[in-house]
Amino acid sequence: MNYLNRGNASFSQDIWEQIDQVAVTAAREILTGRRFLDVDGPYGVGLTAIEVGEEGYCRQPAPDEAGAVLSRAVAIPMLRKSFDLSVRRLEGFQSMGQPLDLRSVEDAAEAVARREEEFIYYGQPDFGLEGLMTAQGRNEVKCADWSKIEEALNDVLAAVNHLDDKGFHGPYALALSPRWYNLLFRRYEGTDMLQLEHLKRLCEVGVFKAEIEGGVLVDPRAGRIIVGQDLMTGYSSNDGIHHQMFASESLVLRVEEPGAICSLSKKK
Repeated sequence: MNYLNRGNASFSQDIWEQIDQVAVTAAREILTGRRFLDVDGPYGVGLTAIEVGEEGYCRQPAPDEAGAVLSRAVAIPMLRKSFDLSVRRLEGFQSMGQPLDLRSVEDAAEAVARREEEFIYYGQPDFGLEGLMTAQGRNEVKCADWSKIEEALNDVLAAVNHLDDKGFHGPYALALSPRWYNLLFRRYEGTDMLQLEHLKRLCEVGVFKAEIEGGVLVDPRAGRIIVGQDLMTGYSSNDGIHHQMFASESLVLRVEEPGAICSLSKKK
């Protein structure tokens, strides 16, 4: 891990351990895709692309012509966010036992985690990366007004039926926008059951609040998260006032069965 430059930092391993723990804890609060998709790796920072699909001829060669067999690959994005730690405050912690403020570590880890979620759900079309909400071949359901309590269940059932018809019988995970997720904290008339608890019986892997628009129902066979470098913190430099540092990771969503995905969006 020399590329993280940790040996250039003037503080102890104990502080690095605290920084790492704070970063992982902050990121975990935001990440949802990793809770229902398989995670493959980490393989290391040197993993820059993975092959996808089957190899094939770019075109059928003529009888007197050599064929050209190609494989397809997708790039693995590197996500990075810089942050600073005060030289004086770190020294105060080490030499005088003063409290150590690591909010800048939390902020950086959260920024990386939010970017990871964006790649998992939306991909990056400019670089040919698909997400759960954008994958070609996925199913789609146009949803009614969820302020009417019965509509959420109707729409999710419709999504389940789409996946069932394609041979993906669950268990299912459901990710929802904050607005739609919060609407599930209502009780059915005449009962003590929250709508959220009812949907969890249908979506056994879980129902998750994610920073997306609408929602997506997923059979976990839809794909895997391929991790090169998992979330790490590293050291850049010291200007005498701050230690310049960074949080980084590399990963990509490999969509393997788009038919195992059903996106939910509002009717226009």
